[in-house]
Amino acid sequence: MTAPTVLLADDHGAIRAGLRIMLEAQGITVVGEAADGDVAVRNAAALRPDVVLMDLRMPGRDGVSATREIVDRGLGDVLVLTSFDEDELVFGAIRAGAVGFLLKTVDAPTLVQAVRSVAAGEGALDPRVTRRALAAAAQGTAAPAPAGPEQPELTAREQEVLDGILQGWSNAQLAARLRISLPTVKTHVSNVLTKLGARSRSHAAALVRSREE
Repeated sequence: MTAPTVLLADDHGAIRAGLRIMLEAQGITVVGEAADGDVAVRNAAALRPDVVLMDLRMPGRDGVSATREIVDRGLGDVLVLTSFDEDELVFGAIRAGAVGFLLKTVDAPTLVQAVRSVAAGEGALDPRVTRRALAAAAQGTAAPAPAGPEQPELTAREQEVLDGILQGWSNAQLAARLRISLPTVKTHVSNVLTKLGARSRSHAAALVRSREE
């Protein structure tokens, strides 16, 4: 299997250096770095990494705005590195299309596995970040979703897939638990996101939680 390629976006050089060491020690290729959002977008366009490991709080253009452009232009999947005091930025990143969230205290094995999961087309959510984001979204802290039907019509299988997404299951776990093939899972996930008007699995979960309240 080809090693995933990663672009590091963080305004602290020491953090980028540490992340590079952690990733490259496990065979993941770091193709570039960026110290602000504008450079992250330019480098993503030039290098086309599998994963952009994105800090949210950077000088100049922040990580949320950069994430939105990277996702909209299809320049790579965004895996966010966050901390507990950045709830509003986390919500913004969810709406912008980030597919994963990790805390900056993450250990090397978890980080490496998250990068590999995102590169393989799945999500990577730290449960502590997910609980905070979804709880606050349900309480109305996050910006409201666009007006529309409260709950789109899903098939029975799509509802099962959505239930799994809400539980944090990966595509592989969905396939095993629902006893269907991985390509079929990916098709159902895509259909669910389209019907919900969601940009990512985490965005879908936040939308559902907010509608349930």
